[in-house]
Amino acid sequence: MGAFRILLLIMIVVLFAYTGVVGTNQGWNLLPIFFGDIFRMTWPGQFNVDFSCLLILSGFWLAWRHHFSPTGLALGFLGLVGGTSVLAPYLLIASFTANGNVKEILIEKSRANA
Repeated sequence: MGAFRILLLIMIVVLFAYTGVVGTNQGWNLLPIFFGDIFRMTWPGQFNVDFSCLLILSGFWLAWRHHFSPTGLALGFLGLVGGTSVLAPYLLIASFTANGNVKEILIEKSRANA
């Protein structure tokens, strides 16, 4: 669990630092670039479609883990639009809340104990 937590911390720091540099250098208007690559049918566009699918799965998982409650739906939406910047801190917190119990981290306490 320690290695997983270190990996999450590295992801958080690298992603926020990298995002800060890119945003400062190229501006904060990501969506036209993101969707422009998709519409051009290029390899960067293919990556963006693949990444979008992962974001959708992430959002559904967060919502499902919280039983599609209002909080779960809000977390799901944040996971959808925030990606790793939401999911990595969420998993880091969940790893401590679940005392490192991987089953509880993945499927939530009530399901893990059923």
